[in-house]
Amino acid sequence: MRFIIFILDKLDKFLERLEVVVLSSSIIAMAINSIANVIGRYAFNHGFYFSEELNKYLMVIITFIGLSYVTRKGRHIRMSAIYDILDDKLKKYLMLIITLSTAVVLFILAYYSVEYLIKLAARGKVSPSLRIPVYLILICVPVGFFITGIQFVLAFVQNLRYSHIYVSYSCVDTYEAVDLEVTGSELSDNTDHKSKPSSQAYKATIRENS
Repeated sequence: MRFIIFILDKLDKFLERLEVVVLSSSIIAMAINSIANVIGRYAFNHGFYFSEELNKYLMVIITFIGLSYVTRKGRHIRMSAIYDILDDKLKKYLMLIITLSTAVVLFILAYYSVEYLIKLAARGKVSPSLRIPVYLILICVPVGFFITGIQFVLAFVQNLRYSHIYVSYSCVDTYEAVDLEVTGSELSDNTDHKSKPSSQAYKATIRENS
């Protein structure tokens, strides 16, 4: 069991490094490309013909690799109206269902996106400006779906192992009480910081003092 946990930890750290490198390099490349294109257009009256296309493909990379990153940080959008009114036991069961079913859906999407890339490769389709095979650019789509699916599998495993409710492998869904004192236009809050260090996602219940 310890060996499995060791492998999961190493996998999680590797994927995090991969996501950070890809996302940071893509954002920097997009910024440099945009700035260089603006300078070329206004200073030399001639921009880069491939600038818009390059930014479009960089945005695709950021979107699908970023999908995994926000899942790891527990920042993905959740519709929690029903979830919030349940007790802790039912929340736990629901989170197990959510993480496992979401992982299955993402793996299915990864499979179909690979099929689509195979068709693109067979057609020999290339991008208009850069003349790069489109399937090479869109590899990030199945990769993003797949590693995001892995994140939800890791969250499912954590929910099986521990009593806390995990929204990701390292992010606990906890509630923290916040006291608000409202006096005229001033708003001050006193937050009780007794949550565990591993908790990264918080939802606050607010008590108003009249």
